[in-house]
Amino acid sequence: MKSQSVSFKGLSLQNIKNIKASNRSSGSRPFNVIVHKEIADHIRSWRLIVLMGLVVLTFMASMYVSLGNIRSSVGNTNDPDHLFLYLKLLTITDNSIPPFHVFLSFLGPLLGISLGFDAINAEQNGGTLTRLMAQPVYRDNLLLSKFVSSLIVVSSLFLALALLMIGAGLLLTGVRMEPQELLRILGFVIISIAYVAFWLSLSIFLSIKFKQAATSALMAIGIWLFFTVFYQIVINLVVRSVLPDPALLSQGEILAYNEIILGLLRIAPNQLYTDATTTLLMPSVRSLGPITMEQMAGAIPSPLPFKESLMIVWPQVSGLIAATVACFALSYYVFMRREIRS
Repeated sequence: MKSQSVSFKGLSLQNIKNIKASNRSSGSRPFNVIVHKEIADHIRSWRLIVLMGLVVLTFMASMYVSLGNIRSSVGNTNDPDHLFLYLKLLTITDNSIPPFHVFLSFLGPLLGISLGFDAINAEQNGGTLTRLMAQPVYRDNLLLSKFVSSLIVVSSLFLALALLMIGAGLLLTGVRMEPQELLRILGFVIISIAYVAFWLSLSIFLSIKFKQAATSALMAIGIWLFFTVFYQIVINLVVRSVLPDPALLSQGEILAYNEIILGLLRIAPNQLYTDATTTLLMPSVRSLGPITMEQMAGAIPSPLPFKESLMIVWPQVSGLIAATVACFALSYYVFMRREIRS
């Protein structure tokens, strides 16, 4: 009987044969085989093609609006950021559509969820997870390959969009890019990748926790909707019911309460991402919290160096990275203790 490659939603029998061959060869490893296979599956996936198409279309629309309004913005000497032309391409708008980083704060979670909500349960439901674990493949290699392959696809997309923006700006304006602008754009790309990585690790955890892909997808989308739409409403309702009337408070007490509210709002990943990207893409932003008139006295409206802006957003960036690591560690713990033969 001739051998056939039976394909499921996850790994096929031919992929498992490749893993067997990689164990016998010294030049390849099972981890690399699974990563290459996952990247190929993502590229051919229609759901990823649709989401990537949405990201590219929103990027092109934002760039079109930005290029149409860039001359008036650069000529405005009252704007402390008017010299940063390439940063303006990511932030300027005529209020017809939001800037690209606002679009990305909305589409980034959907991109991460779509890549990870069926990472493990699809393999188990397809019957390939048991066959794969019967080979000399470690569970942590399988889990890490799922995460790394998706992150490679997302990183390639964001880097390609950044290079496209830089190239289009050079061709249409002929203005030389400053090193600080390049560093800020690279920082924006890295933060965007970390933001998507959090939702990716969360969706992978849910794919391990729930056996049905539909259940894990709905749970991930529900968490995303809660933090995007309802979390700020809940915080505002709690604050109004607990805190006293602001008219009866002194200036110092109002600032303290505002710091508490901001600290609660920054539990949401989208708030961390918005704070970090706004500070990096707008060098004139000096603080992410409330400041008094005494603190503003004598301050000259001028852009901050890249290092100073990075110090401002470092708590947000470290928070996103810590949340990603925590979700992946929880996924690792649950997957290592899970019975996969049932």
